[in-house]
Amino acid sequence: MSRHSKRDLSEFGDLFMPDQADEPILPPPVRAALLEWLTEIWADKELLAVGIKPRRRAMFEGPPGTGKTTLAHHMAARLGLPMLAVRPDRMIGKYMGETSQTIGALFEAARAQFDGSPIVLFMDEFDTLASDRRKAGQAADNDRNEYVGTLLQRLEQYEGFLIAATNHADWIDQAIWRRFDMHITVDLPGQEERERILARYLSPFGLPALALARLAEAFSSASPALMKTVCENIKRQIVIGPRLGSDMGREAVFARILTSVHPHPDLGTPRLWSLGAKDPALTVMPWPLPLAADLPDVEAAEDDAAGQDVVVPFGGRRP
Repeated sequence: MSRHSKRDLSEFGDLFMPDQADEPILPPPVRAALLEWLTEIWADKELLAVGIKPRRRAMFEGPPGTGKTTLAHHMAARLGLPMLAVRPDRMIGKYMGETSQTIGALFEAARAQFDGSPIVLFMDEFDTLASDRRKAGQAADNDRNEYVGTLLQRLEQYEGFLIAATNHADWIDQAIWRRFDMHITVDLPGQEERERILARYLSPFGLPALALARLAEAFSSASPALMKTVCENIKRQIVIGPRLGSDMGREAVFARILTSVHPHPDLGTPRLWSLGAKDPALTVMPWPLPLAADLPDVEAAEDDAAGQDVVVPFGGRRP
């Protein structure tokens, strides 16, 4: 056994178990791509019979906050496997050659962990390790070229499942890019997905169908992460606002939220931030917010939406 194989996976990132995964809300093209991938993994024997193997390496690309980590964890959970979310800050070393050694140690530990039981490696901010190699000259460029080369070699040798995620696909070294079997764009959600995201994160509160649709329109160009943050802040205001003696009127609450929560500059400004508390979506919103359980149309909409997800139990195998 090599020195690297004795290192614990916790040295490289955070381990997530299948039962900790959340169900992602996906647009149809991404949902279809993942279902196809799952199906071929479960059809491994049939594929081998015709001379090919299931794909094992996927790259998720897209803007920040679109749920690439959630999606990777969901994929691992569908396979019934733990996921190691590799932390970039634990990979990049200060000294020459250190990053290459850490990359090698990561892959050795992943291969040796769990007494041979498989694991999904998830490498977020992948461009920090896999960016284009440069013409050798300065020591920093030489070191970068070395660890990108090490990463390339390790990718070729690794037989387990690996998912990488990046906000900057154009920064990835071309040779490394070609080593991935799948490239899936995880883009900003559309209207239908925004409605479902808002309904999920407003829970246990809810909105009638019209109010939910109008609010989703006001979040056009927003990331799921931004919508989640706003929903959590609405509930936070409902709980702590009265304790602080704050104005709990709808406009006052949203004015406070929009002051403290801002969209990422690269993603544009959703209408809600342009119009603020005067946004017409807020005028049709019931206030105080009702409970979702008191809105049968919300429950029905959620049931219909849930039926559109990939309905394969965690850890299950499709026959």
